[in-house]
Amino acid sequence: MSESTAGLPAEWAPQVGVMLTWPHEDSAWRAQLGAIERVLVRIAAEVARREAVVICCRNAALGRRVRGLLRAAEVELARVHLHAVPSADIWTRDHGPITVVRSGWPQLLDFTSEVDDEVSGRLHALGAFDAAPMTRVGVALAGGSVETDGAGTLLITRPCLVAAAARGGVTEAGLCDRLGALFGVDRVLQLGEGLLEGDDTAGHIDMVARFANVTTICYQSCDDPADPRWTSLQAMAAELAALRRRSGEPYRLVPLPWPRARCSLGGQRLPLSYANFLILNNAVLVPTYDDPADARAIASLTRCFPGREVLGIDCRAVVEQQGSLHGLTMQLPLPLSLGPDTA
Repeated sequence: MSESTAGLPAEWAPQVGVMLTWPHEDSAWRAQLGAIERVLVRIAAEVARREAVVICCRNAALGRRVRGLLRAAEVELARVHLHAVPSADIWTRDHGPITVVRSGWPQLLDFTSEVDDEVSGRLHALGAFDAAPMTRVGVALAGGSVETDGAGTLLITRPCLVAAAARGGVTEAGLCDRLGALFGVDRVLQLGEGLLEGDDTAGHIDMVARFANVTTICYQSCDDPADPRWTSLQAMAAELAALRRRSGEPYRLVPLPWPRARCSLGGQRLPLSYANFLILNNAVLVPTYDDPADARAIASLTRCFPGREVLGIDCRAVVEQQGSLHGLTMQLPLPLSLGPDTA
């Protein structure tokens, strides 16, 4: 079957579930294990109210602990699929599979990743994704670095595109062609500006700009001229205003409010972004930071997603490791189906 028949669903397309990877005491999360587990329990609970949760645990013992935590939180365990697979970190968006649909059937794409490169392959070998085939792709590409409208358009930052092309030993045009074939897109839109201070993703698009539908892009704005990121985010807003839909019309742009600066215990600026939200069946989970802008961000996204419940998830523990909510997750769209627990 030709790769050109592939289609990458938009995140708002119907989902069978969402994948998470659980932290453990031998990871970078050791010092704040309780705090990050509480965040993941809350995410799992909200997901399980609407669809399945696939959780990757380093071993069966951790699987039993996770099941206990979820039971105590009254999470619907019938919708939880636990699998024992070793992992070093919890950024599922970096190592989870990207699902495309080919002629009505799901296929998993396993891109190479710098950390936890074998997680998706091991899950697939355990039958976590039922009978869906998985293809290993010799391109280093994290799921958070690409954003699609599900209708043939891909959005990516230029730093991510340049880095992926360099790692793959191809030209940027060659990489765009490759992504077009893999994802079934014929337009790759690029943003050169907008990197957030403290962002450990090296410019993932999901930290700054996201499709809400085929005509609307939400983006992280900055309203403080004294902030070091003011110039770059203003330039990104101008880039977004210059983008055109397939029809030739401009996109409807929705600026998300700018939270107050927050630093880690070591004094490093943390990348607080409301663009790092997760779309679920009938809901949107929005990272919050105990900031006055939280409520305005939720209100803006509620207007962007009519018919979906928009809920805030306290992500102060998450940003301590220079990422946010969307990076913890990977959506699994229908018609993908899931296998039984193995942990």
